Amino acid sequence: MAPPSDRAPLAERVEELLAVDGPLPIVAAGDPVLRSGTEPYDGQLEPGLLARFVAALRTTMHAAPGVGLAAPQVGVPLRIAVIEDPAPVPEEVAQARGRVPQPFRVLVNPSYEPVGTARAAFFEGCLSVPGWQAVVARHAEVRLRGQDEHGRTLDEVFTGWPARIVQHETDHLDGLLYLDRAELRSLSANEAVAERWTQPTPEAAAEALGFELP
Repeated sequence: MAPPSDRAPLAERVEELLAVDGPLPIVAAGDPVLRSGTEPYDGQLEPGLLARFVAALRTTMHAAPGVGLAAPQVGVPLRIAVIEDPAPVPEEVAQARGRVPQPFRVLVNPSYEPVGTARAAFFEGCLSVPGWQAVVARHAEVRLRGQDEHGRTLDEVFTGWPARIVQHETDHLDGLLYLDRAELRSLSANEAVAERWTQPTPEAAAEALGFELP
């Protein structure tokens, strides 16, 4: 499928993407759409098309697989993202990272601010940067504001791994990749992470690779 024209209206662009069944193509780092920021959603997609687009984002996220996906990652510069995390990790990892299951959520026009000054650092990856992970220090607790897909107000505090997910996805909507916030000395191929850095926390990686943790 040819990529939607950058000149096409957003609704037309989305219709073009949805013309083919199955997961949507995920845009890789280097595409300007990941760096250009997004338009606030204010009805550019009529309700039926929005529902279909959200369903396609969810299908694509599951197929990747991932725990979040932002509209720019499928080439659509709208301020919309989805998250969902069944948290299928060992209890030791869940405890260390504050990783708890998150139901499927749609974030429309989200923004976040830190709650307190605590930060937490863990390896993080991105569907738009396949094959790599790096340690990112993020706010341990954030307040997220926005709406859901039905226009209902979202004003919620997230902690632990859910806070990391909403920061990662909201950053996408501002043209940021996790690498912009990463400790680059920690950058590791997925194979190296699986072989060396599967510990619940990145202390061993910090010592071996020579970077500091917050």
